[in-house]
Amino acid sequence: MNDDKSTAQRDTLKRITHKTLEAAKPAAKAYPIAIGNGLKLQVFPNGSKLWLYRYRFNNKANIYSIGSFPDVSLSEAKDKHKEARDLLANGTDPNRQKKAKKQASKFKQENTFEAMVNEWAIKKPAKTASTARGNKRLLAYAIKAFGNMPISEITAPMVLQVCDAKRDAGTIETANRIKIKCGQIFRYAIATGRLTVDPTAGLRGSREAPQSTPHKAVIKPVEIGALLRSLDTYQDRGQLNTVCALSLAPLVFVRPGELRGARWADINFDAAEWRYTPPKTRNKTAVDLIVPLSRQAIAILRKLEAINGRTEFVFNAPGNSEGFLSSGAVSGALKRLGYQGVMTGHGFRAMARTVAREELNFPASLLEMQLGHAIKDPNGRAYDRTSFLPERREMMQAWADYLDVLRIGAEVVPITRKALPPRIA
Repeated sequence: MNDDKSTAQRDTLKRITHKTLEAAKPAAKAYPIAIGNGLKLQVFPNGSKLWLYRYRFNNKANIYSIGSFPDVSLSEAKDKHKEARDLLANGTDPNRQKKAKKQASKFKQENTFEAMVNEWAIKKPAKTASTARGNKRLLAYAIKAFGNMPISEITAPMVLQVCDAKRDAGTIETANRIKIKCGQIFRYAIATGRLTVDPTAGLRGSREAPQSTPHKAVIKPVEIGALLRSLDTYQDRGQLNTVCALSLAPLVFVRPGELRGARWADINFDAAEWRYTPPKTRNKTAVDLIVPLSRQAIAILRKLEAINGRTEFVFNAPGNSEGFLSSGAVSGALKRLGYQGVMTGHGFRAMARTVAREELNFPASLLEMQLGHAIKDPNGRAYDRTSFLPERREMMQAWADYLDVLRIGAEVVPITRKALPPRIA
């Protein structure tokens, strides 16, 4: 009798086809169409049909949803049903496995490279607007290539391909910066538990390093005099901020960005000093740089103060996103004066370092200290910010006076000083 019943059930299952399931009509209550081994198609009163697999795991009844019919066909349902049974046979709960896969998929979707870039920009904001713009520009190349990919699936060759495209275009420095920025994103993902390995770590030395090029600078005294006279001609056609920045740049030895971002709060007219912490050392040593201000430098600053007033920034520019003179103002002025490819804003530092050493015979170590570079004493200890300040004051005033002499076009520059500053080890 039981054998006859089992045979009848098998015959019924054999007759179940895709068309049979399509023809199944809804009833007042949900009812199942058994397929076998716990697999069934549940037909609901609203006409929807759902594949379900009833099973037991750890002596508890469970239902595993396979999908709706006809999106999941009969043969596909049987395949998924077999996969679930194989998991059970290996001691794995199919529902738990399904949940883990869903979470992994969601994790990948939420942690794409572009998502990491956006999060990094918020959690690790750039110190200046210009740096933020630079980061965005560099990372845009990588985002275009693999921004929508999970960060865990990005490989070293993918990053290298983006970098090689810029190298092939002749911009080796940009290619190197792209790799560096991508590495920062990967390391941020590691620190926040979204990644385990930085794929750029193995790219060191994979391609030629960018060749460093010195900043263009005028270093011959006669040419310096011509440059200073050209800068003076800009007085009639330039904006006040740009004109004063051009005049002040040769006198202070600082980086262009530090000059543009100078704050009135850091300038002490009584002491004839400008004290601030250079951005390049802010996160490392937090040691202030003291710039002794020559009489010529103070005159320029007084002029700015009288016309612009005491705003936060010396070179106040409300229209610029940073609030002060833009990075292209000085370089643009030099270009208009005919010095493109000959002199840069950063070149004023190189000019001072070279000429003050060769023509005024100031010690190189004293110049390096004034340039904000780390200088150590004979015991290997770094000099503090007040070291050799009297000698540095003399040097900065002597330099400003020397530039005045060059400006008038003197062929021989007489330099008479009581004594040279002491040599620094």
